[in-house]
Amino acid sequence: MSTDGLRLAIGTFTRIPIPAPHAVGRREARAAMLLGPIVVLLPALAIGVAVQVLVNSTPTPGLVGAALALAAFAWLTRALHLDGLADTADALGSGRPAAQALEIARRSDIGPFGVVTLVLVLLLQAFALGDLLERGAGAGALVIAIVAARLAMTISCTPWMPAARPSGLGAVVAGAVPGWAAWSTAIGWLLLFAGAVGRAHGSASAIATAAAVAASLALGMAVSLAARRRLGGITGDTLGAAGEIAATTVLVILVAT
Repeated sequence: MSTDGLRLAIGTFTRIPIPAPHAVGRREARAAMLLGPIVVLLPALAIGVAVQVLVNSTPTPGLVGAALALAAFAWLTRALHLDGLADTADALGSGRPAAQALEIARRSDIGPFGVVTLVLVLLLQAFALGDLLERGAGAGALVIAIVAARLAMTISCTPWMPAARPSGLGAVVAGAVPGWAAWSTAIGWLLLFAGAVGRAHGSASAIATAAAVAASLALGMAVSLAARRRLGGITGDTLGAAGEIAATTVLVILVAT
C-alpha cells in the first residue's frame, strides 16, 4: 500500500521531516487533502493542551498563551497559510484582471491589503483563543479550529473548483477530491466534535460547536468562490486563506457562545 498520499499530507500541512512522496498525482493529492485534518490533529492537541496547562497553572494571561499557540502553529506550518492569506488579500483587493492579480499574489512582498487582513485575522484569533483559554476551553477550541481549517481546504478541492494556474499546489489538488468524499468527511468531523463537546458540556455547547464548524466551512467556501470568480480558480495561496478564515470563524463563534 502506497504511503505517498500520507507523505504529501505531512509535507504540505506541517514541517515534520519525512521522505518526499515517490509520485504526486491525482490519487496522492486526493489522499493528502482528505488526510489533512488527521495529520494536524495531534500537533494541535499537543499545542492546545500545553498552553492550557500553562494558563491554568501559572499567572500567564490567556492572551499570552494564545499568542504562544499561534506562534507554535505558524512555525509548525512554516506560516504558509498565513502567507497565503496575505497574498490572497492583496490579489483580490487589487481590483486587477485575473492574470495581474495572480502575479501580485506570486510576489514575495506583502501589500496593504495583505498587511491589514493578516493583522486583523491574527488579532481575532489571539483574542478569541485567549478568552477561551481563560475559560479552560482553549485546547479543544484550538483543535476544532485547526481541523476545520483543513476541512475548508478539502472542500475547496472538489471538482467544481478549477485551478487558477497550470502549475503549483493548486493545480495538483484542484478537483482531486470527489464532492461526496469531501462533504462526508466534513460532516463526520462536525458530528464527532459536536458529540464530544455535547457529552462534556451539554447540548447547548454541542449546537454551538456544530454551528461554528458549519459556519467556518461556509466562509472558507466563500473565499474559494471569490477566488474562482476573480482569479479563475484556486491556488495554494487561496487554500491557505480559506483555512485561516475558517479557523478564525470557529474561534470567534465559540468565544461568542
